[in-house]
Amino acid sequence: DIHGQYTDLLRLFEYGGFPPEANYLFLGDYVDRGKQSLETICLLLAYKIKYPENFFLLRGNHECASINRIYGFYDECELTNRSDNSWIVSSFVRLSKRRYNIKLWKTFTDCFNCLPIAAIIDEKIFCCHGGLSPDLQGMEQIRRIMRPTDVPDTGWGENDRGVSFTFGADVVSKFLNRHDLDLICRAHQILKPSEKKNKYQYGGMNSGRPSTPQRNPTKKK
Repeated sequence: DIHGQYTDLLRLFEYGGFPPEANYLFLGDYVDRGKQSLETICLLLAYKIKYPENFFLLRGNHECASINRIYGFYDECELTNRSDNSWIVSSFVRLSKRRYNIKLWKTFTDCFNCLPIAAIIDEKIFCCHGGLSPDLQGMEQIRRIMRPTDVPDTGWGENDRGVSFTFGADVVSKFLNRHDLDLICRAHQILKPSEKKNKYQYGGMNSGRPSTPQRNPTKKK
């Protein structure tokens, strides 16, 4: 999760290499909480447009109007007097009569509604933001999700707060075996030091290029 930490994002690129030198798959939660959500999401979208085959963005629970309306992104878009005047933000809002307004927030909301919610790397690594749902029985369910779409009331809740599901290693193992996968890569939570003891290695990545479960796949006749 980046959460508007623009300088941390730049530091990440400095460490791992700027696109297209390195391929990237981000797992969501680009806005809210931090002070530079606009700069963060604009840079990520710019890279996605410039390098569509090297740069990938999944959707997190904060890429949802009902969430980022409360946790800071809405207020950041609405403010008309910002001191930074970042060039990367201004380039995205030239067509707006005011530099920052509610219309800008709605434009980003429409964009977020088009983001995919999962990706699979080399047919072996399942990537998502939050985790596994007991209702997910097959990848076909993900492929059938029409976009653009808003997040349903039952989706993407905070863990251990009564609005989501907590799952353990047994659920992960069953999911991996059922779908012939090797690894689940998720975000949403900070890994505690006590949880870093078990380190997993995966040596099957070839292209390093993820594939999002296809929308509305053509049926074979």
